[in-house]
Amino acid sequence: MGGSVRYHRSDVVARAITVLDEYGLESLTMRRLASELGVQPSALYHHVPNKQSLLAAVADEILQRGARPRRAERWDRRVIEVCAELRDAMLAYRDGAEVVVTAHTFGLGAREPSASLRSALSDGGLPGELVDVGTRAILHLVFGHTVEEQTAMQAASAGAIDRSPGGDSGFEQSLDLLLDGLRARASAG
Repeated sequence: MGGSVRYHRSDVVARAITVLDEYGLESLTMRRLASELGVQPSALYHHVPNKQSLLAAVADEILQRGARPRRAERWDRRVIEVCAELRDAMLAYRDGAEVVVTAHTFGLGAREPSASLRSALSDGGLPGELVDVGTRAILHLVFGHTVEEQTAMQAASAGAIDRSPGGDSGFEQSLDLLLDGLRARASAG
């Protein structure tokens, strides 16, 4: 194959997701990705300038692939839709939660799902500072829950733990608890 094969950024990102899903985040290196694509590592830098940019693009693609149409009209039901979509998107790929959380933490990649959550919370009549705090709290809940869930699934499949990870493990109930507080604040304001 050598250097004569031309790839687009989308090809590089798609292959990176394949490597992530097959081997895990620790194996997603520029060298491994180049090998998978049959090019020299330096050729990848035409598409992604560094590993951080690659992770941001992978996180964005994971979220894009998991996107679903929004149906809920009430602000609090929209929050639940956004969170369920985010959780499902991250769980669809090995180490997907770690990639998305890392990209979000370092401010890499797109602003979704923060923008959707902010919009829904604003529509709920929450004041600006509560929209900010509520968005962070909800994301922390979704990220933490999903990372724990994904870790347990991987540990169970490797035989490292005896218990079976239990589905959503109270995910929506946890969101409802947080939303109860936000609803109360919206009503009081």
